[in-house]
Amino acid sequence: MIIGLTGSIASGKSTVSNMLKEMNYPIIDADLVARVVVEKGTETLQAIINVFGEDILTSDGDLNRPKLGEIIFSSPAKRKQLNDIMHPAIRAEMMRQKEELLEAGYPTIIMDIPLLFESRLQSYVDKIIVVTVSEETQLNRLMARNNYSMEEAKARIQSQLPLSIKEKGADAVIYNNGTLESTQEQLEKILKSWKK
Repeated sequence: MIIGLTGSIASGKSTVSNMLKEMNYPIIDADLVARVVVEKGTETLQAIINVFGEDILTSDGDLNRPKLGEIIFSSPAKRKQLNDIMHPAIRAEMMRQKEELLEAGYPTIIMDIPLLFESRLQSYVDKIIVVTVSEETQLNRLMARNNYSMEEAKARIQSQLPLSIKEKGADAVIYNNGTLESTQEQLEKILKSWKK
C-alpha cells in the first residue's frame, strides 16, 4: 500500500513523518527528492541553467536556491517555467524510489508530498493522510517558527490550498492541535485500521 502524507505549512506533517520513520516505514520525501534532482551534473540542473542562465548558480556550481526563489516569486510565468522542469523530474525520481522499495519487499510505503493536492498526485498513492490544525494554531506556529509577522504568515498560508479542502480529499485526517501523544495515537489507529 502506498500512503500519501500531506498537510500545509506549519500543520505538523514533518512531525508525523518522523513518527512514521521511527515506526520503520520507508519514506519517500518529495522535498528531499527536489534537492536530489538538481544536484550538480543532473539533467534537471542543466535545464534550469538553460532557462534561467548561469546567474542562478553559486560559485561552486550548485543551485543558488535563494536567488532562484527571488526570480520565481515575483513572476508567475517564471515560476511555471521552473515547475515545468522540476515536476516531471521529481515525479520520475519518486517513482524510481517507489519501485526500488517495492522490489525490496516493503508492504507499505509512505510518500511525503507537501503539495500532493496542488500537484494533483492523488493517483500516485492508494490512501491519503492529511495532517491538519486549526487556522489559529497554524498561524501561531508559523509566526513562532519563522519569525513572521501576522501578515507574512497569513500570506504563506494563503498561497497554499486551504486545509479544509485537503481534508475533504483525505482518506484519514490527523488533528494536530493537541499533544504529540494524541497525534501518535491517531496515527497508530489509522494505520491499524488500514492493515485489516
